[in-house]
Amino acid sequence: MEWSAIRYATILLLVLPVPPCASDDRLVPGKPLSPGSTIVSDDGGFALGFFSLSNSTPAKLYLGIWYNDIPQLTVVWVANRETPATNSTSSAPALSLTNTSDLVLSDAGGRVIWMTNATGVTSSSPEAAGLAAVLLNTGNLVIRSPNGTTLWQSFEHPSDTFLPGMKIRVKYKTRAGERLVSWKAPDDPSPGSFAFGMDPGTFLQTFIWNGTLPIARTAPWTGYMVNSGQFQVNTSVILYLAVVNNADEIYITYSLSDGSARTRYVLTYSGVYHLEIWRSSGWAVIGKWPAGECNRYGHCGPYGYCDSTVAVPTCKCLDGFEPTSMEDWSNGRFSQGCRRRKAALRCGDGFMALPGMKPPDKFVLVENRTSEECAAECSRNCSCVAYAYANLSTSRWTGDATRCLVWAGELIDTEEIGGTTGSDTLYLRVAGLDRSGRGKKTDALRIVLPTVLISSIVILAGTFLACFKARKRNRGDHRKLILGDTSTSDELRDGNTTQDFEFHFVRFEDIVAATNNFSEACKIGQGGFGKVYKAILRGQEVAIKRLSKDSDQGNKEFRNEAWNMWKEGKAKDLADSSIMDTCLLEEVLLCIHLALLCVQENPDDRPPMSFVVLSLENGSATLPTPNHPAYFAQRSNDNIYNSVNNLTVTHLEGR
Repeated sequence: MEWSAIRYATILLLVLPVPPCASDDRLVPGKPLSPGSTIVSDDGGFALGFFSLSNSTPAKLYLGIWYNDIPQLTVVWVANRETPATNSTSSAPALSLTNTSDLVLSDAGGRVIWMTNATGVTSSSPEAAGLAAVLLNTGNLVIRSPNGTTLWQSFEHPSDTFLPGMKIRVKYKTRAGERLVSWKAPDDPSPGSFAFGMDPGTFLQTFIWNGTLPIARTAPWTGYMVNSGQFQVNTSVILYLAVVNNADEIYITYSLSDGSARTRYVLTYSGVYHLEIWRSSGWAVIGKWPAGECNRYGHCGPYGYCDSTVAVPTCKCLDGFEPTSMEDWSNGRFSQGCRRRKAALRCGDGFMALPGMKPPDKFVLVENRTSEECAAECSRNCSCVAYAYANLSTSRWTGDATRCLVWAGELIDTEEIGGTTGSDTLYLRVAGLDRSGRGKKTDALRIVLPTVLISSIVILAGTFLACFKARKRNRGDHRKLILGDTSTSDELRDGNTTQDFEFHFVRFEDIVAATNNFSEACKIGQGGFGKVYKAILRGQEVAIKRLSKDSDQGNKEFRNEAWNMWKEGKAKDLADSSIMDTCLLEEVLLCIHLALLCVQENPDDRPPMSFVVLSLENGSATLPTPNHPAYFAQRSNDNIYNSVNNLTVTHLEGR
């Protein structure tokens, strides 16, 4: 990510004569803080005081905390955001620590402008030792009781800045917690439109909101404790982001490596969450969110997802879905999302695993479930469209250590993020997918899978080419048998039949018998790809070409009997013995079954490739019974070209 400086409006810091206590790090009862005075943290890194953002008369004053060790005034916390004070000789504001342990900002007339609410704690007298408001080296302003107890702290009432050591949390019982709220404008610290915080509904994700509308969302928490990363090669900053969970609350916090430059998160007035580092002359952005359109909430619409693993992130539809409006999709308008290609889901439809995903929003958290129970929870609920599971046992979770998410409505704000921290496997219910059980894909399947796919294509292409040539040559009254490819050869013809073309299955044993085991006595010629033999099959004189070894085909590749062997329950005999030592027979039979499904005569009966892949990965899938393979015949005047392939095709023509 490129570095870019953040520009700030000019901030006028009112500087009045500094009293002797200005360098102190604390405020005590009876010694108020006035404009021109500051409280500075012990290490000199932060200051508390009054500042103004304009040259208006009278000036609007805000009580705030800013970095004290960099030349550019950068405010990180504002007390009276909604009610600025005015500075005049008659109404100069002051900050006091009361006997009730509260900080009170009031004007000269005693009108309270802002105050803390450290309830239930009092000090018997102003002289009680230890009661003080202290500005810590972290930038946190705390009120401490005489015994050192923290009664109130500014970190629990953030403005627009998230500092190291601060917590953004949600309490389980009350669902209350801290949120960053943007400034309204660069010169106006009053609350703006945007907020950042943890989801009080699920406790598992963070949002940026514009009012009540989400504009960006993180992936649901998967149980990781600490995620560290070094930002920019030319910086020494290592940031450790942590998610901490206990019986009362869950929160995010972060820390920096020793010696790091000033670094902070800030929610800008435009609604972008920045990670910034101080350089010698200004602030530089080393991270931002949302970083692009794909990070914006629901960018790809319902049932769409953004693929962020490619060079140019783009919207796609989940498996089994297609764009609702292809015209809008083509023009880069994705808000309508996607719709199902087939009919509505059925209770028996299976699930497809989609790894490396940021799961969608609007999920229901089901507690105390194992992985199998989570899957069953969704499977038996006919309205459940997806589920995701994570084991949180690596966290400090003291109760239920699992996280089962289920979805019953539309899937919105989904993203493919690859193997990054926080990614999940989303199990999506796919229409028409009927399977049971799960299996681990073996090395043999990884080898057989491409073979099945390529073989299916070759079978279709080969049968189409064979029948295409048959139809063209059938214009005459001849019939011919060619074994193997469709190269030219000597042909045996006569004109005694006008029977229409019909494709026949021929047993290899019948061909061997008809040619006397391909004896030289039956040989009548030789073509470029093999010898041609004369034979009589089914009462007709035919020519049979036997491909040579140079054609890369032979007895083992003679596939005419595959369909008959399948119907007769002898599919296991199709397996090549050379691969049986490295794979299971069940896997081979599964591949044969899928191959026959892929070449069925009716294209509507053929399964999609996603179904084939899923079936191979899960092994024990229940598959439908294949129908008769497809054979095609059509007329064409195009030239016929010779080819060599790994498929034996039997082509009948009259002699």
